[in-house]
Amino acid sequence: MIRNLEPKALWNHFADLNEVPRPSKKEERVVEFMMNFGKSLGLETIKDSIDNVIIKKPATPGMENRKTVVLQSHLDMVHQKNGDKVFDFDNQGIEMLIEGDWVTANGTTLGADNGIGVATIMALLASDSIPHPALEALFTIDEETGMTGAIHVDSKNISGSILLNLDTEDDDELSIGCAGGIDTNTTYSYDQESFDEENTTILSVSIRGLLGGHSGMDIHRGRGNANKLMTRIIRHLLDNQSVRLASFDGGSLRNAIPREAKATVAISSKDFSNIENQVNQIIEEIKIEFKSIEPALVIEFTESDFDGKVATEKETIKIINSLFSVVNGVYRMSPDIEGLVEASSSLARVIVNQGQYTTQSLQRSSVESSKKDVANMVKAAFESIGCEVVQGGDYPGWSPNADSPILSIMKELYIKRYNEEPKIKACHAGLECGILGKHFPGMDMISFGPNIRAAHSPDEKVQISSVQKYWDYLLETLKQIPLN
Repeated sequence: MIRNLEPKALWNHFADLNEVPRPSKKEERVVEFMMNFGKSLGLETIKDSIDNVIIKKPATPGMENRKTVVLQSHLDMVHQKNGDKVFDFDNQGIEMLIEGDWVTANGTTLGADNGIGVATIMALLASDSIPHPALEALFTIDEETGMTGAIHVDSKNISGSILLNLDTEDDDELSIGCAGGIDTNTTYSYDQESFDEENTTILSVSIRGLLGGHSGMDIHRGRGNANKLMTRIIRHLLDNQSVRLASFDGGSLRNAIPREAKATVAISSKDFSNIENQVNQIIEEIKIEFKSIEPALVIEFTESDFDGKVATEKETIKIINSLFSVVNGVYRMSPDIEGLVEASSSLARVIVNQGQYTTQSLQRSSVESSKKDVANMVKAAFESIGCEVVQGGDYPGWSPNADSPILSIMKELYIKRYNEEPKIKACHAGLECGILGKHFPGMDMISFGPNIRAAHSPDEKVQISSVQKYWDYLLETLKQIPLN
């Protein structure tokens, strides 16, 4: 059914692509797939030293004197699934479904981010009827976990002067700027102790059903972060009785808002009679706060068994306080661009187990100084208890250029086709344009795409009618590329 959608060329290439496992940092199979694809068309196909793939296609007759266009998308995708979904991302293709006007996946991420962009470029490269100037297709690797391909791209393989990045998620937007980012990863070895099994009750708490989503594009929506909610529950218990942390496992990916978390705590049996009312109280408070945002939120607690040592009470307090105090969510709104999140932080991953406490978080900002400020704030929260903090994966933002020639062309074309002005925006996601701009000074860049919702979550979907609109708009744009 997917292959019968229009435009068929694009959807067929998307279906082919989704049969190839392509997790970040494990792109060997999709790189080979793209290399074989380019060579099968008889086009110049290059793999650079970092494994980006570049495929070059000459202009169609009559378009030889136009500027060369770089079409750019990333090959990797975020791998997330629902907790009850049995799925092997390393070996299975994505199970796609059609639901009304949307294509989605069966309990996993879809890979429309950025597979639709990749499939679009494939359709253009394979076509023998679409007019276009000379094209240079740049397929980068590892965008989702570090922008590795963009950071290490070999600039000698690219000669184009206009870059169209196909990685935006609203079909009425033209993106001309984006946030930079930095990862803050922490480790800490905590003291453990045995517990008196006869006089101790083990309590397990689980959180699931949160919407999650992209930690940049969705950070302003006020969605629940499972790690922060779990911390809040345990902190509430600490206010009333002695609690020792046995384990904590929350979140999965550095750039996704955590949807699920599990924790186990040890509590004196004499205090346990008070626990049920306390836990029910905090759960009810959380559900009331999030009832309009997180209708599927489930928080459960049960008595359970635990075989091992637990953190001491002192260490439990230190760990929970560090998580409780760390900034999460929107840090600052842009004073210059209405509605744009300038800086944010997302507590993406928390693991407490067998004496080791680790966290991963991602800070973003379109302003370098506020990116450093929020990153240092997160760093300080963890350093205050003695964590080792490593910050890396730093990549720059993309400064908007309101005088961009390709922006002018695409804005005028959008108004002519759709009788309304497009939204000219900077986004709070980390697009590769900021990094690529450092490699290609003077490159005229813009980012656009079809409507994609809930990227980085198992609810990810792409709108069928929007893909058709975006495809037609791209083909018209290629006809309007100016002369050299």
